[in-house]
Amino acid sequence: MINLGKLISLLLLIPYALYGGVTASVSTKTVTLGDAVTLHLEVSGENVKRPTIYTLCDSDVTSSGSSTSIQIVNGEYKKSYILNYEFTPQKSCTIKPIEIEIDGVTELTKPIKVKVKAMDVAKDSDFVLILQSSKKEVFVGEEFEIVLLFKQRSGANAVDSKFVPPELKGLWVKEEKDSQRYEQGDYTITKLSYVVSAQREGVQKITPAQMKIASRDAGKDSWGAWIPQIKWRTYFSNELSIKVKALPAGVDLVGDFTISAAVDKKTINVNEAVNVNIEVKGVGNLEDVKTFKPYIDGVNSFDEKIRIRGAKLSQKIALVSDKDFTIPPFTLKFFNPNTSKIQTIQTKPIAIKVNGAKQSQELTIKREVDKDTEINNSADELKSGVDTLWIMLAFVGGVVLGVFVMLLRPWKILNKEKQVSIKDPKVLIMKLFPYKDDTRVQKIVDILEKNIYSGEKIEVEKKEIKEILKKYDIR
Repeated sequence: MINLGKLISLLLLIPYALYGGVTASVSTKTVTLGDAVTLHLEVSGENVKRPTIYTLCDSDVTSSGSSTSIQIVNGEYKKSYILNYEFTPQKSCTIKPIEIEIDGVTELTKPIKVKVKAMDVAKDSDFVLILQSSKKEVFVGEEFEIVLLFKQRSGANAVDSKFVPPELKGLWVKEEKDSQRYEQGDYTITKLSYVVSAQREGVQKITPAQMKIASRDAGKDSWGAWIPQIKWRTYFSNELSIKVKALPAGVDLVGDFTISAAVDKKTINVNEAVNVNIEVKGVGNLEDVKTFKPYIDGVNSFDEKIRIRGAKLSQKIALVSDKDFTIPPFTLKFFNPNTSKIQTIQTKPIAIKVNGAKQSQELTIKREVDKDTEINNSADELKSGVDTLWIMLAFVGGVVLGVFVMLLRPWKILNKEKQVSIKDPKVLIMKLFPYKDDTRVQKIVDILEKNIYSGEKIEVEKKEIKEILKKYDIR
């Protein structure tokens, strides 16, 4: 005979089985933007695998917790869990069904709709967050400023605060200025400024910044008594939309610049370096300026890395030659958004005088013919037959002597004192430069450049230098 009490208990447990042993609810279905919502999951079962939830309604879960309760029904223990997840929705949304594994069976919660109302920001609100932009339309690479203002009314106390900066996707932050704090009327204002430039064309959206403020509040405990509590509320700024336009064809730079070039001296000695300092000043994408290293026939050039400090770009270049030369103009082409035109600016050419420079001269020999020579021409013609024989003999003798000289190379002994000094790096680098295709030579030239023009002191293997000088017969 079936026990009536057990039958009743079985009937009472049927609804839990039908609904999967899990119910979902929220602390409120209508919330003001900035206020938090708590999702409650009540789960019944012996073996519950708790879900891992990081986001709800496209918003991060800011806190989570759980509690356990045990009830005795007809002498049997019934265990249930309440899982809590707090989040701050930024728009009306639907909490999607959540999977939970209970006693080896996967159950789903029902979807829940949450309505978010706009925050009523009054003039006398305790906290206000404002996002501003210096320009609404820019070109790719053009520099502009984003300003964030956080206003706190005098007398409004905050136990704690957390700042969430705006997302600057598609923008490159060139500089984050130091924050400023000042008083204005009844408010204390904190100002943050970002200097940015757009990386691609199209409409770039800057998401709202957030300031989470914790303040003291009174609430009831489980016994109904009023106790002090900490309540968090999130304040959002406005959103920004920036229209980014493509640059005209043929230019990569945008802004307004000036350029100058100066040398440390205009007269140098053979194999001595003249140092050129190039400066570009202005507002724009200086980071996209390429090296100014020039190509000058017969001149070796060595460039340092470009340096940018604020609105100033500089680059140093060293030039070495054994003859007079002219430094050509350094050119910069850019689009000026102020005039909506492409501009080209350049420096003036600079002539460099090299003392002891090699001079190329043409040797011209003039021969004067007098009357006596003309008279003797006929006599010379008579002797030409005899002279031809002697000329042939002299030619053969010269060939033999030349072969002898090439085999013995006596000039090696005579010029032994004129070998290249490996102690003079400037002369050595000039002699090695034509053979830079050789990886060993390139390695030595790189070291010499760093020692001469960057002030480094890197040791070079003298044995290896001597082998290279001997290999290419460099003197």
